[in-house]
Amino acid sequence: MRTTSRKAGQPVAPAPGHQDPSCLAPEDTSASSLTRTVLMGTLGSLMLAFGSLGVGWLASVSGLRRNPLIIWMRFETMGVVVSVLALALGAMLLVRQWLRLGQKLDPWGPASARWVLVAIGAWTLPMLVSIPLFSRDVYSYIGQGRVMLNGLNPYESGVSSIDNFFQLGADQFWAQSPPPYGPVFLWLEQLVVTVTRTDPDASVLLFRGMCVLAVIACMWVIPRLARLHGVNPRRAMWLSVANPLFLTNFVVSAHNDAIMLALALLGTYAAAVQRNWKGGLLGTTLVTLSVAIKPITLVFLPFVGLLWAGRNASWPRRFVVWALTLAYSLALLGLMGLLNGFGFGWVSAVSTPGTVYIWYAPIGLLGLFAQLVGSSWGLNGSAWMDAVHAAGTALAALVVVVLMFVGRDTRIFRRLAWALAAFVLLSPIIQAWYVVWLIPLFAITGIRDDWQVDVLFFITAFFTVYAVADQLDVFPYLNLNLLAARVIAALVACTYGVYLWVLDPATRRIARAQAHSRGRTAVL
Repeated sequence: MRTTSRKAGQPVAPAPGHQDPSCLAPEDTSASSLTRTVLMGTLGSLMLAFGSLGVGWLASVSGLRRNPLIIWMRFETMGVVVSVLALALGAMLLVRQWLRLGQKLDPWGPASARWVLVAIGAWTLPMLVSIPLFSRDVYSYIGQGRVMLNGLNPYESGVSSIDNFFQLGADQFWAQSPPPYGPVFLWLEQLVVTVTRTDPDASVLLFRGMCVLAVIACMWVIPRLARLHGVNPRRAMWLSVANPLFLTNFVVSAHNDAIMLALALLGTYAAAVQRNWKGGLLGTTLVTLSVAIKPITLVFLPFVGLLWAGRNASWPRRFVVWALTLAYSLALLGLMGLLNGFGFGWVSAVSTPGTVYIWYAPIGLLGLFAQLVGSSWGLNGSAWMDAVHAAGTALAALVVVVLMFVGRDTRIFRRLAWALAAFVLLSPIIQAWYVVWLIPLFAITGIRDDWQVDVLFFITAFFTVYAVADQLDVFPYLNLNLLAARVIAALVACTYGVYLWVLDPATRRIARAQAHSRGRTAVL
């Protein structure tokens, strides 16, 4: 989708491909209809929080395990079944109501802003008190904070180096792996553990509170970035922040990616608003702080440099600004490494998540195929897999370099979106929260109300189904084992997803295609 640039204060032109509000009447935008959608989404969020009591990730030493309701939901077969059903149905109900909210608010007049904010608030509220779902990384944060608190180098000493690490909820799979996080997040981990005295429940709530602040920052910056590109800011908010993937990964799971993304978006916005040295320095500082959470946002730096260089900058100026951006960022990171005494130890840990693969990632699947072929020929199949993974990373880096040099100035943010997408799509493992990195960048530069929204809807539903079936904490000594629980969750969520796509009168693909067709005809 083509984007437009403008100076602050200039009127926003309608984004190409968007429907003219004067041409179309919404299906039902009455307060009662919208309230029903918000309430049904809230019900889905409540069911999700209720299901987390039985199958969410809960530390072994948590005091919540003495609660009678949680005892029944976690240690009785029927309780686990109820938890799985509530989780799967609630998550998919939330996906449906998110889509319905967008359908009802179209054509996105000024009044729609209030409903998007109400929906985000109502759907987030139950998530604030839920037990972590879909990932147990937040417990690794606690373990790494304990490593810091004990004066050890977390890049050399895993969470297993501290007594009782498993009792505090950390995943044994990553117990000896260095954290792929920068110095700023290590300090935040240490702060949380110090304040909570290593209490796992209090630590989860504090990490979640940080993520909620980051979500609020995203809610502030995303509409402003959308306006810079002539995109409806209310629709961009619905596509990104109100999206169930965004809320579940950044609030329920309390991923530090929320802080990383908020800082990166704020940095690029600062550089875009003031395309001079002031905006460039502020933008580079914020993006560097983001890198010091998770290094993947290094991808943002060359595009911040392009914004800093100014419109129609010469190539010599661009190279000079790129050099200044990189030097300043490295100096800040070096200062942080000097302060914590770990230097650039996090650089060697960046590859930690890439040491595994997942079947639905194209590079992961290709690497597995290469391993099988190499092993069948009596060769080192693991080396073949590593070669495929390395080739994927090299190709992603090449895409970033090409996008640095090729493309119009008005499309810098779109080029950034595709640069980050290259690293996600060409990685051997694609997690749901990786996808959430991309959604705001594409939303602010324009996602058309046709097959592009369909793709986002499918991705949202797919990763929701996968999450509810994959990440379950099931007590091993029940008549219902973990595999059976996953099968139940997958069947329920998949069935609901097929219903939404094929049978639901409001959300099925045919109905949405007809609505898109009517919209194009009305505009013409």
